Amino acid sequence: MATPTESRAPSQGGGAQRLQQAWLTRGPLACALLPIAWIFGALGGLRLRLYRVGLFKIIRLPVPIVVVGNLIAGGAGKTPTVMAVVELLRSRGFVPGVISRGYGRHGDGVVDVSEEVDARMAGDEPLLMRLRLRAPVVVGRDRVAAAQELLRRHPSTDVIVSDDGLQHLRLARDAQVLVFDQRGAGNGWLLPAGPLREPMPARVPPRSVVLYNSPAPSTALPGSLASTGLAGAVPLAQWWLGLPASRAALDDLRRKPVLAAAGMAHPERFFEMLRAAGLTVEPLPLPDHFDFAALPWPASAADVVITEKDAVKLKPARTGSTRVWVVPLDFRLGADVERALLALLPPPSNRTTHGHPTS
Repeated sequence: MATPTESRAPSQGGGAQRLQQAWLTRGPLACALLPIAWIFGALGGLRLRLYRVGLFKIIRLPVPIVVVGNLIAGGAGKTPTVMAVVELLRSRGFVPGVISRGYGRHGDGVVDVSEEVDARMAGDEPLLMRLRLRAPVVVGRDRVAAAQELLRRHPSTDVIVSDDGLQHLRLARDAQVLVFDQRGAGNGWLLPAGPLREPMPARVPPRSVVLYNSPAPSTALPGSLASTGLAGAVPLAQWWLGLPASRAALDDLRRKPVLAAAGMAHPERFFEMLRAAGLTVEPLPLPDHFDFAALPWPASAADVVITEKDAVKLKPARTGSTRVWVVPLDFRLGADVERALLALLPPPSNRTTHGHPTS
């Protein structure tokens, strides 16, 4: 069994931090990278044209596909959005499943994620979605292959939500949810001179809705604001048993100093939410998708709070005498987004039975 380490895990690398800062302005570093961004944009444009003229085939599956993604690199809130979309669809009579690349996992092959699969094989976010949603989740670099495998293994599935995949043009989609955080489009330039994976559209793309995971809209595109808060707290062992978080447990943590650890793209967001809830926190930012092969806090730590994304990689038996609390998000789409998204999908009564994918 791994033992707690007294050394603190490093946060995001200095080079990555400098690049992300450069993406917010059109400074010297961003300008130096602009020629590479032009090449990136030209290749992306060529690829799009090849799909449009039919030289690259688009695969349409026998069930509706909803893609949840962001136009910029880095986390913007896709995972909680995917979970909220799945819950919405389920509440309207659909039987949803999820596909994802499983960023950071070992291997690129297709894996049907079960509750027993290790996060290193499934990816932390897909495993979290499987545990929280109790819905089928299949990961694979090839989204089409992942979706086909999901339908084969779970034939009752009648709608698929793709975690990311806006640029995975081979898979036809019926609806898209474009997620932005407070960074908006950054400096407006393509990778690597800016954060954009594709050019920023002048208007909302067809069959798309825009969701802002931020206090206010961060681009000129019309959209709605997500509602984000903390659902409460729950001991790690109880979280693994599927027990819900409680506000009372979170309130109790106000009475003591806690160490807050977060392995995510923008951990400061988590720390700010904890402070806003009245907690006194010592922040411990970790690299995105931190693997918890060794515990990043000292063995003497009394109380530690973590995100659900980190909890899936940490079994209670490894925490020793430290009390580890999981603090889930309370994330809501909002009525406007729900109505707009449902309007893009066929009603449950019009769904067809599964057949062979067509191209």
